[in-house]
Amino acid sequence: MERAVSVAGKLGQAVLDLVFPPRCAGCGGGGAFLCDACAASLPWAAPPRCLRCWRPTADVGVCSHCRAAPPAFDGLRAAFVYTGAARELVHALKYRGITVLAAPMASLLAEAARRYELAADVVVPVPLSGLRRRTRGYNQAEALARALGRELGLPAWPGALERRRHAPPQARSADMEERRRNVEGAFVSREPGIAGRRALLVDDVTTTGATLAACALALKEAGARSVCGLAFARED
Repeated sequence: MERAVSVAGKLGQAVLDLVFPPRCAGCGGGGAFLCDACAASLPWAAPPRCLRCWRPTADVGVCSHCRAAPPAFDGLRAAFVYTGAARELVHALKYRGITVLAAPMASLLAEAARRYELAADVVVPVPLSGLRRRTRGYNQAEALARALGRELGLPAWPGALERRRHAPPQARSADMEERRRNVEGAFVSREPGIAGRRALLVDDVTTTGATLAACALALKEAGARSVCGLAFARED
């Protein structure tokens, strides 16, 4: 039965590829939703960066912001800088509904998770508010988290966090303090199974880390042993 379902799925995909041929979200070329050349051209968010929030720094270590006010997450990493092809991929997934990009993007995220040795038991996506999810029709962070879980062999727990109030898009916020106020107390975890587990918190983009920090605080208040953040891209 499972083999029949697998064959049917492959046939269905073949039909879709004939009707809607895959085109690379980066360059527009045919054959794949993310071609090898565009994947290779993505700008890695390479060190030196703050070991806590992944903000660019002149030296290796923890930045002055994190020393003065340590965020709730134990560490944050981003695979790429939010520019060029990385920005195009995020926009295609987030705003254009090209959710098939979640799989190749998660494969790259898995490479980053292994590179930075992010230990985890479960993968948790940053949740959307009910309003934004209804408007968009899906949560791009959840799509990434589910695909990343498959890549890493870890369970994805999209219900581990809830967003209990809507907030304006962080991209419109002027500074770090405003972004922090926007999400303060916005998240809660009612998942008893999170207690004692190491959570890998996933989002598409991070800038100041305020949203991930608020989510990490909610998970730790629910008993999470540790919380590391992982974003596809970081806006430096």
